[in-house]
Amino acid sequence: MQLKLGDHASLSKTITSDDVAEFARITSDTNPLHLDEIYAKQTRFGGRIVHGMLGAALISAVIGTQLGGPIYLGQTLKFVKPIRIGETLTAMAEVIAVREDKNIVTLETWVINEAGEEVIVGEATVLPV
Repeated sequence: MQLKLGDHASLSKTITSDDVAEFARITSDTNPLHLDEIYAKQTRFGGRIVHGMLGAALISAVIGTQLGGPIYLGQTLKFVKPIRIGETLTAMAEVIAVREDKNIVTLETWVINEAGEEVIVGEATVLPV
């Protein structure tokens, strides 16, 4: 797929407790903030939160499934708001630069919750296939 300036895509998913548990199992990130409600209630977050990288993985899903499956060269991420279990997230990516001599594309990336609040923002560099 030839990507051009302004091309964009999105993908939405409701994050469940099972998703968090499976992500913890796959990644070995068993931080109790994500898995133990009693522990998490005692933290500044007042309850369990979703792994930030689980939310960020939705950006990868958008790029890999909605924009022709380019290969990642890099990704910056800023986690701006905690993600709560049960929230519906929408990950989005938009082409903001194309370097035609190297066939490298830069994407603005972000994830919002169902209230429209940004929870993750960043920029991806990809190599279209």
